[in-house]
Amino acid sequence: MEKATRDAFGEVLLALGEEDEKIVSLSADLQDSTKAIHFQKKYPERFVNVGIAEQDLIGIAAGYALEGFIPIVSSFAAFMTTRPFDMIRMLASYNNLNIKIVATHSGLTVGEDGGSAQMLEDIALMRALPNMKVYCPVDAIETEKIIRAAVREDGPVYIRLARAKYPEVSDPDEPFISGRGTILRRGKDLTIVAIGYMVSRALEIAKILEKEGIEAKVVNMSSIKPIDKHMLKKCAAKNGRIVTLEEHQKIGGLGSAVCEALSEVPVSVKIIGVDDRFGQSGKPEELFKEYGLDNESILNEIRGFMKDV
Repeated sequence: MEKATRDAFGEVLLALGEEDEKIVSLSADLQDSTKAIHFQKKYPERFVNVGIAEQDLIGIAAGYALEGFIPIVSSFAAFMTTRPFDMIRMLASYNNLNIKIVATHSGLTVGEDGGSAQMLEDIALMRALPNMKVYCPVDAIETEKIIRAAVREDGPVYIRLARAKYPEVSDPDEPFISGRGTILRRGKDLTIVAIGYMVSRALEIAKILEKEGIEAKVVNMSSIKPIDKHMLKKCAAKNGRIVTLEEHQKIGGLGSAVCEALSEVPVSVKIIGVDDRFGQSGKPEELFKEYGLDNESILNEIRGFMKDV
């Protein structure tokens, strides 16, 4: 089954609105696309559309947070992180305010919308901010868990979602725990650590590698900050090889976070992501091939990595 993480966000936001009157939703005129529109229709008195004014979005959310509400703000990742970055830094992060930032339409899977809308730097921006937690759900199932967990914990949280439909690969019964990775497949030869859509791709690649005599462990690292240092160190100690997969720039993303976590551990790490380029218009699969994130390109990278290490 496939389902977009933004659709799951719309559903859980609506449910949270019924469960807790302190939940308020704010949008920068994109509630139809982010699916926050469901909340708007049922709870108009707790919904604010600030228009195309992302700095105001964070500023108003800060006011709600200071009054004891739990503001959940949403927009496209390209607009949600860059346009109001100063407000996020000085209001949400500096003051450790209880604002939940939900960014949809991230990564290359935005497709034909082109390079201006394909946000590939958001993880780097958000995880550099003190007090900010950064999560990227693997599928719709985990999206609901992460949104609920974010609402329960105090402080600012950034949640990266997408427009595209993702295969559902997570266990509905396994709880999401901040700072903990999840092993989806066992393997003794290397570990593939991935986030978002690339987790399902990693599982496909692991099956192909198995036929070639390579057993790959697959880890869903949906909690990017805080990251599961303990699990990463155990994986490094077991096989000495880690590959990271992300629909994001190599610089500052998941791969960088993994390398930082393992900086004092003897391990070889291969970062696979977008290599210092902006996106461009095209169908998602065409873009994955262009940027070396299709299955064959990733397999060739891993085969070479296994030979070199």
